[in-house]
Amino acid sequence: MSADVVALRSRRPQPSLAPMLALTAAGMNSVNAVILDRMQSEIPLIPALAGHLISGGGKRMRPMLMVAAAQLCGYQGTRHHKLAAAVEFLHTATLLHDDVVDGSDMRRGKAAANIVFGNPATVLVGDFLFTRAFELMVEDGSLKVLKIFSKASSIIAEGEVDQLTAQRRIETSEEHYLQIIGSKTAALFAAATRIPAIVAEKSDAEELALDAYGRNLGIAFQLVDDAIDYDSESSESGKDKGDDFREGKMTLPVILAYARGNAEERKFWEEAIAGFRTEDEDLAHAVTLINRHGCVEATRERARLYAQRAIDAIAGFPAGEARAAMGEAVEFAVARRY
Repeated sequence: MSADVVALRSRRPQPSLAPMLALTAAGMNSVNAVILDRMQSEIPLIPALAGHLISGGGKRMRPMLMVAAAQLCGYQGTRHHKLAAAVEFLHTATLLHDDVVDGSDMRRGKAAANIVFGNPATVLVGDFLFTRAFELMVEDGSLKVLKIFSKASSIIAEGEVDQLTAQRRIETSEEHYLQIIGSKTAALFAAATRIPAIVAEKSDAEELALDAYGRNLGIAFQLVDDAIDYDSESSESGKDKGDDFREGKMTLPVILAYARGNAEERKFWEEAIAGFRTEDEDLAHAVTLINRHGCVEATRERARLYAQRAIDAIAGFPAGEARAAMGEAVEFAVARRY
């Protein structure tokens, strides 16, 4: 008796940030040195509060992507180190302001800065980090770089205000939601990945390709964040579970659940988003409805579509360690559960 032996197809390993971390390790050491230096002040509260968040365990995806994009472009200089620090300062400033606006209790698994230091100090230190970011941009000396960062900052602020005005409005459409996250999240990703092409003096086509990579990755990243808030199988995300629900934010899982629900379910969503159903049992019911209609997986599926666009955007760059790491970073962003 005989039989052919067929090797089992090995399961594709989970995407990891390890290749990106290895690729950018040396560059990020230089970026982190700039961050540490420029967050200092003679006013002790400023570095204390800034350090509470900056040293709080974030992945620093945006500066890391800038370092990786510089390598993808073959850039050998160091200009992007200060600019990557500026990106992190802009991002941190928006997080500090967001936590005050949202009244958040947690950020990255620990007490939010506004809880520890109070709202006034948190807002003002956020302002300090904005100014530090623009100091670094001015030092770089490129008006084009400054224009892109300034435009991104303006778009982010508009996106945050747009999200605030859409809060507790059940009629918010998927199109409007995507417009909001394209502004408040994707704009900084796009700036971070586009600027290395400018610094490296690459073509307009390469510059726009990296812009598309960052923009689509940013949208995918936020879609996954919004899915995680309602994913009963997700690990601890480092923020209060159900924050979006209690704040009446119309994220895609809710938009889909409302659209797919029956009359009774839609009535629940109308009351919940209006702020009348915010208890733990209401959140549990919301998760039940979202699971019933497959809204978390549908949100993740949309994220995968944007992720593929991001990967496709850099297909014209030379194959190699940088392109592979940037591609896997996209896959990691959409596969994560926290």
